[in-house]
Amino acid sequence: MADAPVQHRWRQKHRFVKRQLNVMARSHTHAALASFASAFDLRGKGEAVAFACFVTRALIQRAEYSAEAAQMLEDFTTGYHRDRDLHAA
Repeated sequence: MADAPVQHRWRQKHRFVKRQLNVMARSHTHAALASFASAFDLRGKGEAVAFACFVTRALIQRAEYSAEAAQMLEDFTTGYHRDRDLHAA
């Protein structure tokens, strides 16, 4: 672990681009994030969360001009809401 002054300098330097996000999630969500990290050559679960957000934003943008993507997004949304208790923390 880095010394306190080193940590402070790092936090000051990156305060506008990084935030810590501690969330409670089911173990299968953590496993899925680890799997995403491995499958897509990411640097860990934190980057897997950012990647999942990136993919979701891309799907939303694609849905604006693709009926197939819009239907996929609707299906994913419906499925998540139907099974929310399985997926949520």
